[in-house]
This record gives sequence, structure tokens and C-alpha cells, in this order.
Amino acid sequence: MKTILQATNLTKNFSLKGGRTVRVLNSVSLSVAEKEIVAIVGASGSGKTTLLNILGTIDTADDGDLVIDGQKIFDGKKYFPTPNALAALRNTHIGFVFQFHHLLEDFTALENAAMPSYITSGNLKAAKAKAEALLVELSGGEAQRVAIARALVNDAKLILADEPSGNLDTKNSQMLYDLIFELCRKKEKSFVIVTHNAAYAASADRTLQMKDGNLL
Repeated sequence: MKTILQATNLTKNFSLKGGRTVRVLNSVSLSVAEKEIVAIVGASGSGKTTLLNILGTIDTADDGDLVIDGQKIFDGKKYFPTPNALAALRNTHIGFVFQFHHLLEDFTALENAAMPSYITSGNLKAAKAKAEALLVELSGGEAQRVAIARALVNDAKLILADEPSGNLDTKNSQMLYDLIFELCRKKEKSFVIVTHNAAYAASADRTLQMKDGNLL
């Protein structure tokens, strides 16, 4: 089966006041196949969100290799795409679903969902049409429904979700995870999900644990 994401020996250090350095990621490696759901669990501060941000190219590693959908992103200490090319790749190859949605307050639900497609194509009418079709198809909490539509509107193969049900009640949380599994199979998406919910994590194809910057 095709590999969508390959991360090898990712290392990340944070500098603290007083000159101390804390290692947040310790040579973390992760491979995600096409149509695979990988759940990552772990205590707060274990490095889960830092790893997700690096996989999504919105944060930088200090060392390691990263390949997304066959395209080399990072090798050692060098990023291969230019900043603009990296932003374009992020917009078209990766979808994000965050715990707090990060929706734009001055935009409608439809405009929020359409934004990645509009950035890519410059065609607002077509972007809204794609977003509207997705919003009709999806169910769940309103903000998360918009967030998932936004993540899917450019047909990204890799979806990164950071505590996607963190602000939902039990009913809508279950609906959200049911939707994620349906999308994985129906639309052939790969998901990496960071979650504290062990029951939902257990339903993934693989469950990995982050502990003290190590992926177990």
C-alpha cells in the first residue's frame, strides 16, 4: 500500500530561560499508509502536538527526515521547498482539524470551508460550490463540520487532527469519529489523530503512545 507520510528520526528541542534546553521530540519515526487512521495518545506535554505541527509543516524540526505523498520536505537541517512552495504544498496536500477550530470569525461557515480552495484556485464561486457540497455531506457539531469541510476542500490525502472532539459532547464526539472513519474509507484519506480519548483511539488502525518525546 502506498505511503502517504514518512517521518524519520524527527528531533525537536525547546530553549528555556536560563539557557536550559528541553528535548520535546527524541528521534521520532512514523509511517502512515494510504487510507490508514493512526491515533496518537499521551499525557499533556508528551510532545503529541509538537509532532503533529512538524508533520503538518507549520513547525520545524531540528533534525530528521520528512516525506509527504512522495515529496521530500525536510532532510537533516534543510527544507527543500521554498517558503511559498511549502505553504502551497501545505494547502493542497494536508488538511488540518484543530480542537479550537481556528475558524475566521468575520467569515461565514461557507466562506471558512471554501478558503483553502479559493487560495489555491482564485475562483471564489467554484471554491464555494465545492465547500457547499461538502457541508451538505458532513454531519456533526457545526464548527467541527465546517473545520472538516475546510480540511477536505482541496482533496488533501493527509488529514491531521489535534483533539478534534475536545469541545464536543459525547453524542457529537461519536458522530465526529464515525465521520472520520467514513471519510477514511469513502474518500481514501489518511488520518493522524491526537486524542486523549482511549476508546476512540482504540478504533483506529493503529494506536501509538507518546511519552517524554518518544513515540512508542
